[in-house]
Amino acid sequence: MLVEMTELLGRSVYTPDGRLLGEVDNIVVDVDTSKVDGLFIAESSPLLVEESRPINVPYRWVSAVNDVILLKYFPKRISVKKGSSRAEKAEEPPAPAA
Repeated sequence: MLVEMTELLGRSVYTPDGRLLGEVDNIVVDVDTSKVDGLFIAESSPLLVEESRPINVPYRWVSAVNDVILLKYFPKRISVKKGSSRAEKAEEPPAPAA
């Protein structure tokens, strides 16, 4: 099933354990390869991301796309490092072998 990128906008994104992460506000595209690189969520769940910061979810973490988007991986919580304005990412799973 093919889905146009614009159809992803506004869809709810859920973690593997069923928690709502947020809604897709924009799509991140790698212009060199013309492929979707990530889903930008402007207002994330404060239970999952400290201060409800905006996040870019790598598209390789997406498991299924239908009425909602289901992730196959998401860290337990993303927190902000003290003394830094950048969000600290939990260790992500190894990339699949090509």
